[in-house]
Amino acid sequence: MSDTSTDEKISDSSQIEAVKRSSDKSEMEDAASKRPCQDGDSSEEVNDQKSSDVNSREATTEGTQDEGENGLKYEYLDHTADIQIHSWGETLEEAFEQAVVAMAGYQTELHTVEMTSVERIEAQGEDILSLLFHLLDEFLFLFCADPFFVAREVKILEFDRENWKIVAEGRGEAFDLSKHPQGTEVKAITYSNMQVHDSEGKHECYFILDI
Repeated sequence: MSDTSTDEKISDSSQIEAVKRSSDKSEMEDAASKRPCQDGDSSEEVNDQKSSDVNSREATTEGTQDEGENGLKYEYLDHTADIQIHSWGETLEEAFEQAVVAMAGYQTELHTVEMTSVERIEAQGEDILSLLFHLLDEFLFLFCADPFFVAREVKILEFDRENWKIVAEGRGEAFDLSKHPQGTEVKAITYSNMQVHDSEGKHECYFILDI
C-alpha cells in the first residue's frame, strides 16, 4: 500500500514538472517571437527595405525620363549596399546636370520642391571624374548645411575642360520637413565605379552614393 501511494505521488510530480516545462518553453517562444529583430534576419530586413526604396524610386522615375524639354534623364540602379546612379543627356553638360538632380531626387520628392531661390556653386577638379565628384559634392554640401538647399533643376553656366572647372546654378528651395518628404540620407559621393562617357551620341555618367 505504501509503495503504490509513493509511485502515484512520483507520477503526479512528473506530470506537473512536464506541464511546467512545456509552459515555460511556450512563454520563451512567445517572447522570442515578439523581439523586433533576430540576429539571423536583421540584414535581410535591412536589405529588403533598401531594395524596396530603390524599386519605389525606379518606379517613380520610369516613364518620366523623356517628358518634354526638361524631362528627367537618369535612373537608379541596384547596388549591393549603396545606390548607383546613371544619368545622360544630349551633351555632357546635361548629363552632369541630371546627375545632380538625380542625387537630390534620392533625398526627397522633387515634385514637392518649388523653384523660389537660386544657389550658385563652383567646382574644381583635376580630371573629368574629379570634376563630376566635386560638382556633386558641392550640391550635397548645400543640402547638408545651411541653407539646406534642394536643387530641383541645375544649369551649368561654365564648363572649362582645360582647367577642369564648372560654374553652375541650382534652382529650388530650402528643405522643410513639413513640406518635403524625407528620402534616403546621402552620406558621401564615392569614386567607386565612377564613369564618364563623352562621345558622339553618348554622354553618360555612372556613380555610386554612400547611403
